[in-house]
Amino acid sequence: MPASRTTLRRSLAAAAALPLLIGALASCGYGSQAKNDEKKVAAEGEKLSADTVRLGYFPNLTHATALVGDQEGIIQKELGGTQLKVSTFNAGPSEIEALNADSIDIGFIGPSPAINGYAKSKGKNLRIVSGSASGGVKLVVNPDKIKTLDDIKGKRIATPQLGNTQDVAFLNWISEKGWKVDAQSGKGDVSVVRTDNKVTPNAYTSGAIDGAWVPEPTASKLVSEGAKVLLDESTLWPDKKFVITNIIVSQKFLTEHPDVVEAVLRGTVKTNEWINANQAKAKESANTKLKELTGKPLGAKVIDGAWPSIQFTNDPLAATLQAQADHAVKAGLLKEPDLAGIYDLKPLNKVLKAAGRSELADAGLGAK
Repeated sequence: MPASRTTLRRSLAAAAALPLLIGALASCGYGSQAKNDEKKVAAEGEKLSADTVRLGYFPNLTHATALVGDQEGIIQKELGGTQLKVSTFNAGPSEIEALNADSIDIGFIGPSPAINGYAKSKGKNLRIVSGSASGGVKLVVNPDKIKTLDDIKGKRIATPQLGNTQDVAFLNWISEKGWKVDAQSGKGDVSVVRTDNKVTPNAYTSGAIDGAWVPEPTASKLVSEGAKVLLDESTLWPDKKFVITNIIVSQKFLTEHPDVVEAVLRGTVKTNEWINANQAKAKESANTKLKELTGKPLGAKVIDGAWPSIQFTNDPLAATLQAQADHAVKAGLLKEPDLAGIYDLKPLNKVLKAAGRSELADAGLGAK
């Protein structure tokens, strides 16, 4: 039988109210589902060969290409209908483990973990496909105890982790000073104290350490506590450039989804361009993302001190990666690695060529 007018009106009213009810529920933000729905809406356009790409990076200013590219939606825009899923890490080894376990596809990471990961897998788990950042590492000290570089001898200096990029750099610097330190224990003419970056500021204020060789923003956090910058690591390198952050990809994902890798690299190239053209906005964007990820933004004094020392570049600075590997071997932390094939810059150079830019070199360490 035909519906009565009253019943029909009630049905129409209920149908009209349904979208409002759904919108109200979504606005309440019920757990991760609400966030996932937002990301699905953000992923618009034609889907590439993968439904999703899983990206890993650190909540760290030396990973600002990832912070800003994620925050501003620049990487997602290049991916179109392919959804960007992000995971964050606090240490290189855990990110390498995630890549090996197929938990992420692409990651931003320092040179030492990339070298170690490639060497341990005998060249089978990753490729470096782009650079991301240079610099941003400083030796900061207690000015009451240390006034010159020679005063470092006999003092307690922190590095983030045994065998990490800054640890290797500091051990190499100590060696070039002619001082002796056992790499594993950190004991010798200088006491190398391996300390998580989160703990280092408290260790400094308590007097447990006399200084630290650390990346930003940890260095500037120490400066805000009264420390003094004694050495910027960039001054030790040709043209004051050395790789601090690379972009890596699992070889499996690169083989199966080259279009997705290219899209991510288009996003990172455009992000670096935007950062370098909009320094103040980029700094604010990175800090907004840091607040989201860590619950607290960096103070103005800290981020203003840290930001200028980092250069954002697509160049992987491949020759400096080889030098850092040599330093790790010299320190006894790494057996002589065969780095042939660690780079595959073809996707990056394709992106750069399409943008009318010069191609970048792999220092003879490229995949054949």
